Order: sequence, then C-alpha cells, then structure tokens
Amino acid sequence: MSSLPRNRGDARGKSDAVHESFLRHARYRWLKIGALVSIMAAAMYLVADIGPYPNGGTWYGYTTGTIGALLIVWLSLLGIRKRAMTPGKWSLKAWTSAHVYLGLALIMIATLHTGFQFGCNVHTLAYALMMLVVLSGIFGIVVYAMLPAALSNNREQLTETQMVEGIRAIDRQLNDSAQPLQRSEADLVLAALSNNPLHASAAARLSGKYPRCATQQAIDGLRAINPQANADPSLARVDALLVRRKAQIDRLRRHLRLKGILEVWLAVHIPATIALIAALIAHIVSEFYYW
Repeated sequence: MSSLPRNRGDARGKSDAVHESFLRHARYRWLKIGALVSIMAAAMYLVADIGPYPNGGTWYGYTTGTIGALLIVWLSLLGIRKRAMTPGKWSLKAWTSAHVYLGLALIMIATLHTGFQFGCNVHTLAYALMMLVVLSGIFGIVVYAMLPAALSNNREQLTETQMVEGIRAIDRQLNDSAQPLQRSEADLVLAALSNNPLHASAAARLSGKYPRCATQQAIDGLRAINPQANADPSLARVDALLVRRKAQIDRLRRHLRLKGILEVWLAVHIPATIALIAALIAHIVSEFYYW
C-alpha cells in the first residue's frame, strides 16, 4: 500500500519535469549562475586597484572583455544548437535557460568592461548592438511566453489554410446569395468579395487596425440602404453571411498579427546579432592594433 503514493509522486515529478519552463529549468540553476557571475564582476570592479578607475584597457577590462566576447559567441550559437535535440544537462531546454540568464549577466559584464566610457567609436557601437540584441531577446522571451497560447486559442484548432478555406466557402455562398439583390446592393457585396484579407500593409497587420474593411463597409452599406433587411429573406441571408465572413476575417487577422509580431522580433534579433559579431571583431582588432 505504501508504494502507491510514492509511484504517484514519481509520476507527478516526471510530468512536472517534462512541462517545466526553460526559465525555471533545474530550479532556476542558470538564474543563480548568472546572478553569481554578475555579482562577481561587480565586486571585482569595486575592489580593483586600478587608477583612476577600471576601464577596457586595464587587466580588469581585458578580463571582462574576454569573458564578454566568449559569451557573445556562445550565445549566438543557440540557433545552431536548436537543430540538435539531446537530453541531459545540455538539453535544448538547459541551453536555452543558460542563453537567457547568461545573456542578462552580459549586460553587467559588458557595462563594467567599458568603465562607463562611451563615445562615437566602434567600441560604443559594439556595446549598443549588444544592448539591442539583449533587449530584443527579452522581448522575444515575453513573445514566446505569451503568443503560442494566444495563437492556439485564436485558431480554435484550425490551421491558417483552413481559416482561409472557410472564408472562401462563405464567399461562394455570398456570390450565389447576392444574385437577387439590386445593383447597388450587389456592388457592396462584390466589393467585399474582391477584398483579399491576406493583402494588407505591415502597419495594418501589426496594429490589427483595418478602418477600410470592405466587408464591414458592405454590412453597414446594406443596412443603411435597407434598415429593415430582415424583412427581405435574400437580404437577411446576405447580411448573415457577411457577418460570418467578418468574424472569420477578424480571426485570420488576429492570427496574422500574432505571427507578424514573431516575425518582427526575428527580423530585429538575428540581424542585430550578426552586426554585433562584426562590431565585436572590429572592436577586438582595433584594441590589439593600438595596444
């Protein structure tokens, strides 16, 4: 009898381990390591006996600079690491957790490495690009923590292709149902049907604002022409189909907006990382050239 609770506990423990977030991996192991590294860098900065203050050209600067450069190179390898799924201490979850928390520790290391000396030069450019990469990475954490669930809830188990096919099915019904309508009414429906919900500006897609939605204009226009649309069976059917079309389009647009946010993050984070590595190389070469 006593073995049953223990087995349940083991199963629960395994389940928790499977569903554990990369941020909480191994009871925040990499958060603790990142915090320890940051504290050590700050303590060394405070006690370093280098006058008038520690900077990039001192032993402290070269030490933190080397650590920072190695961290940047290692952090940039996550994209390659994602292609290999392995278990254990260096599983993808562990690697991602280390990527996040050591990336945050890099802010402290790199800032102290500069000795708070900034100017219009390649050194400050490398620091600025590093901050852009880290801050965009923080945004990426928030995005990946929230958007997948939002995407799933919005789709309601439908794929993007199925959502588009659903709109096209309504469009075929609308085309047939609009045949008995008067010319002015039919033109509103045709204008809605000619509007492709997938074609929109980047600003509209990211903001989710579509003030000139042809489907909404068709709904408003038909109701303005015929306030008692429900009295006419043909108009009532067209109105109901337009409302369904608008609901389906709104769902698709929310889906595209969420996808667009992910794409914008990647469009900033990855190129900024490449630019950072180039600036880092220039920074290191110039340092040793003028050493």
